[in-house]
Amino acid sequence: GYQILQPITFLKEGLVIVLYHHERYDGKGYPKGLKGKQIPFPARLFTIIDAYDAMTTKRCYRDKLSPEEAIKEITRQKDKQFDPSLVDLLIPHFMTLKQDGYLDNL
Repeated sequence: GYQILQPITFLKEGLVIVLYHHERYDGKGYPKGLKGKQIPFPARLFTIIDAYDAMTTKRCYRDKLSPEEAIKEITRQKDKQFDPSLVDLLIPHFMTLKQDGYLDNL
């Protein structure tokens, strides 16, 4: 995706997300094996949101998880896949969205 979008100049700011959203906080991701704060902030943030969306959306190969199950899995992956400080910041927002009914149709 990065190589496809790179020539589009108005997308330049978002390319960091495209390039690094498969990096893991523990350094076991790709493409560069970046660890912790080496991963640009936008990519660390997007990775959590993308994972939540992926887990709570039905796929052809599996059923969707409930928001509570997804939150439990994301919390379990703190310090491994996800930035723990960002998980701690985002989880209350996911819970608020769920309580307000915004996540009911996912």
